Parts: sequence; structure tokens; C-alpha cells
Amino acid sequence: MPRVSGKAKTRKAVAKRFKVTGTGKVLRRKQGARHLLQCKNRKRKRGLTSAALVSDADIKNVKENLPFH
Repeated sequence: MPRVSGKAKTRKAVAKRFKVTGTGKVLRRKQGARHLLQCKNRKRKRGLTSAALVSDADIKNVKENLPFH
């Protein structure tokens, strides 16, 4: 949702979920590592701990909500 006028504010919910790197890439956490971990093997759970890049289709929306990053 773009803002037309007024002061640019950071969406705090977005700021807690995403990180912008120095080169402008947007990082996110992977889903699926919160519960029901017994049925997932070790390799799969380890893979869920690393960060992933946000897809190109979503980068614009995330950056609009993080105006100072």
C-alpha cells in the first residue's frame, strides 16, 4: 500500500521479519521450523535455519514498507 503524502514510517511488523543487506538484497527466514519437528529429519531442519532471499516479485512491496533501509 503506497503512501501518497505525509511522513514516511517504517512498518514495524515488516522490519522484524526482513533484513536488507548492504547491497540491497532482502533476506527472510524460511517457514516450517516452528513446530511438528519430530517428523522432519536433521538435514531438513538444518536447512530451515539459514536465511533465504525474498523473491523478485515481493522485493518492491517489502522495500516500500522499509523506507529508511
